[in-house]
Amino acid sequence: MKKISLLLLGFALAFNAFSQKPVISFESKSYDFGKVAEEDEKAIHVFNFINTGNSPLVINRVQASCGCTTPTWTKEPIEPGKKGTVTVVYSTVNRPGAFTKSITVYSNATDNQAVLIIKGEVVPKSSSLSSSAQSLPVLMGGTLRLKSKIVQMNNVDKGKTQVRELEILNSGKSNIKVGIENMPKYLIARVVPQVLEPNESGKIIFTLSSALCSQWGPLANDVYVTLNGQKSFTDDYQIKVISNIVEDFSKLTLDQKRKAPIFDSPTRTIDLGVVKPGLKKTTKVKISNKGVSALEIRRVINNNKELAVNQNKLSIAGGRVSALDVALDASALPEGDYKKSITVQTNDPDNSYVMFVLSWKVKK
Repeated sequence: MKKISLLLLGFALAFNAFSQKPVISFESKSYDFGKVAEEDEKAIHVFNFINTGNSPLVINRVQASCGCTTPTWTKEPIEPGKKGTVTVVYSTVNRPGAFTKSITVYSNATDNQAVLIIKGEVVPKSSSLSSSAQSLPVLMGGTLRLKSKIVQMNNVDKGKTQVRELEILNSGKSNIKVGIENMPKYLIARVVPQVLEPNESGKIIFTLSSALCSQWGPLANDVYVTLNGQKSFTDDYQIKVISNIVEDFSKLTLDQKRKAPIFDSPTRTIDLGVVKPGLKKTTKVKISNKGVSALEIRRVINNNKELAVNQNKLSIAGGRVSALDVALDASALPEGDYKKSITVQTNDPDNSYVMFVLSWKVKK
């Protein structure tokens, strides 16, 4: 009888924990643009949602199925009952015809992956440009045309190599020599052919070797195009290479899974209390490893200027406890309530990305 009572208590606690999670409820998960003129250059739709759960909702990231679709979203934690948005921009330039694209929203909600769909048909415009030039809308230096200024390497398993190609075209009347500058050691760019004759097409081949990269998680590298040896490190000549260095847990054996590290923390919401304007405040975020193998803190992803995070220990042995030191600098913050998030990337197969929400009030 006692065992049954304990079992029922366990079910009750699990149900209660589940019921306390946020819930992301979209008004609609699909939108049909119908016919869109290519001259409009872009089609925009806003997906509205409400947090119908019982705790703050945080969107970790939003990923589109291709580079032609750009999402933006509510970055701040959304309280229960409050609204948020995911705005989707589809580029119609040189993309005539029907399209259907998916956008995946990753959050801390009960359903942590929500898929949104946009579709429609781009009505082409008439143009005096060649069909090759029409398909390469980005112009650099008045002569070099590119397919895009963003190269998506997507997820790259640690230790693996990822290759992507970017189409280019010389639309000028003279030969041009194309080069790439400002490359990190783990990224290689090869231009084929290096010298383009008038109206000649080519490609830039990007190779990312994750084994040479010391950083985990999302990366955004700004590299720059040079034409005939002329360097200009400005936005007009910039190409952004985006990638995400991750760990492949799918090939773990049963024994490795049993011995895997287990991330645990007393709480994932930290209240820093009241902070006076211009002052600083520090706290510790406790992290324990309840597994067998060492828990590796791969990276702390922190996009908040007012927060600084120092990792006391990159490796936590099984059964041990460590902490992250978090420092808040309120010197540039006006009075008001604040909520920010940081994400910890680990080698725990079930908790490879863990989000912490920090809140505080700036008040005299």
